[in-house]
Amino acid sequence: MTQALSQVDLDIHPVAGRIGAEVRDVRLDGDLPPNTFDAIRAALLRHKVLFFRRQDHLDDATQEAFGKLFGTPVAHPTVPVRDGTRYLLELDSEHGGRANSWHTDVTFDLAYPQVSVLRAVKVPAAGGDTVWANTATAYQDLPAPLRDLADNLWALHTNDYDYAASRPQPDSEGARRYREVFTSTVYETEHPVVRVHPETGERTLVLGHFVKKLLGYSSTDSAHLVSLLQGHVHRLENTVRWRWQAGDVAIWDNRATQHYAINDYGDAHRVVRRVTIAGDVPVGVDGQPSRAIKPLPVQSHATEQRKAA
Repeated sequence: MTQALSQVDLDIHPVAGRIGAEVRDVRLDGDLPPNTFDAIRAALLRHKVLFFRRQDHLDDATQEAFGKLFGTPVAHPTVPVRDGTRYLLELDSEHGGRANSWHTDVTFDLAYPQVSVLRAVKVPAAGGDTVWANTATAYQDLPAPLRDLADNLWALHTNDYDYAASRPQPDSEGARRYREVFTSTVYETEHPVVRVHPETGERTLVLGHFVKKLLGYSSTDSAHLVSLLQGHVHRLENTVRWRWQAGDVAIWDNRATQHYAINDYGDAHRVVRRVTIAGDVPVGVDGQPSRAIKPLPVQSHATEQRKAA
């Protein structure tokens, strides 16, 4: 009952029909009253992405403190954190931080983040919007035979993906250097294409640009199937687009969304900073969990060493 009353107290304004809502008159920080945070958490599960304007009071430390309310913050596995912070990733357009393709954060890792908290520090006068897609409604809209097929598909995800595949122009030198850092350790993980959300029970599609191939399919068939399923994810009715202002914060359920930062602002400067919250190992509709392939978990390394001995 307390949570239900708290939800009523939030001033929530849906931005699109299937995903995204703006929450007004809430000042984010690490000391939010528990019932207010519970209401935000419930709204996030419902709307998949929440937007908060005018959070100019947040700095790196308070953003990290707020993120901790969702769980354990985790640093990016390969990209160094921003100086003076423990977990915060800065995406600076002048240093390669332009991820202009559809993805879910860090799916190349086994237990990829459950929640991402993104704060706009500097935004272009025009352009630089971000679009999110609802991967639960995308799954629900699949024709029944395609849902049945997707339920049984597995995909290999890696951070060493083809960065140039979706780029209309060659990468800049800064982007190439960023890619070298991004792939300094290569990760490979096998995820079910359809996972069961651990809190809502919804089935969501696990795809995006970190997918290298579908297991058991030729590269040609894999590419066709991934393109077919991915096309359902970013159908316009499953998406919401946000026009950033400096000081805005977006929070999304990384287990039920993909997003795309639009690279349409030329030489203008865009800086956003992200905190991600540790997630759980995805489980497919058959109850099978995802599998880490590279690098092997510490326990697996020890097991292999014992076998060799």
